[in-house]
Amino acid sequence: MRQLSVLYIPHPTANLTVPWGNDLVRAIGEHHNLRIFDPYQPAGAQFEGIEAVVDLGGNIDADLVGAAARAGVKFVQAQTNGLDHVAVDKIVGAGMMLAHCPGELSSVALAESAMMFMLVFSAQYNEGRQNFDQGKCYLPTGIALEGRTLGIIGLGASGVELARRANSFAMKIMAIDVRPIDQEILDEIQVEFLGGPDDLDEVVAQCDFLSLHLHLTPKTRHIIDARRIGLMKSTACLVNVARGDLVDEQALYEALVEGSLGGAGLDAFAREPPDQTLPVYQLPNVYVTPHTGGSSDGTSRRRAQFAVDNLDRYARGEAIQARVTAPLRN
Repeated sequence: MRQLSVLYIPHPTANLTVPWGNDLVRAIGEHHNLRIFDPYQPAGAQFEGIEAVVDLGGNIDADLVGAAARAGVKFVQAQTNGLDHVAVDKIVGAGMMLAHCPGELSSVALAESAMMFMLVFSAQYNEGRQNFDQGKCYLPTGIALEGRTLGIIGLGASGVELARRANSFAMKIMAIDVRPIDQEILDEIQVEFLGGPDDLDEVVAQCDFLSLHLHLTPKTRHIIDARRIGLMKSTACLVNVARGDLVDEQALYEALVEGSLGGAGLDAFAREPPDQTLPVYQLPNVYVTPHTGGSSDGTSRRRAQFAVDNLDRYARGEAIQARVTAPLRN
């Protein structure tokens, strides 16, 4: 197998070199000739002689796409699952092949994050910690997960992994997806109800926990809007480990501050970083993490290996995996 000349574009946030960047550099460097992009040097010259680009986090902007195309780059591997921040049209339109990281690579971490939010909400952890800090014991009383209904919106890789974990807590599972799901998977995860988009309101209204596992597209933006938040039980908890703009945040925050919704576990926000001074984030029934739901050492290793496997496939003249030919539209 021939070695490729590969340019790695790090994430602009330097702290993300550990483990994400280190795993990529180590894995690619064992197979191909690797250069690391320097944002402080002229871009055009850095793409000369490069055949493939590996972009951590989908940060290759329009100017870099143009420089890559002019230099003859043939293949871009974006180290992200979501495509809402990837210049898909520009990359594909310039004649370059594009691939992203499929959802199964981060599905376990996302499912564990969603389950974590459900567990800390059911234990009322924030209030319990406040009581501990004040020298109070025996309160609050937790909420049993057993027998509670979990609505999973998007039964892809992370949704299925969440269902597997929720089953061990004897929860009832309802799910929504736009595509048929293999019966073998449905039998394993014991979904009591599987519906399509027309059934979303029913699931929203019945569930005690609502967990979002969707790509952000024009059709899914604000799929949980003020009307649907109004359909939810006043005791229900909304969990979002996907994309912030799936939810009308203003409507959600109003419901939480007014007490018409039981709580929320949020890892994704419409604007990142969010305004952490907002009153909603001080509520004891609101749990937040800084968009780390899919981040684990396991996800980092799997994505790095996926990039190498795709580079090897390209070098052998084989079809690349998870190829993207157009932005997700629905």
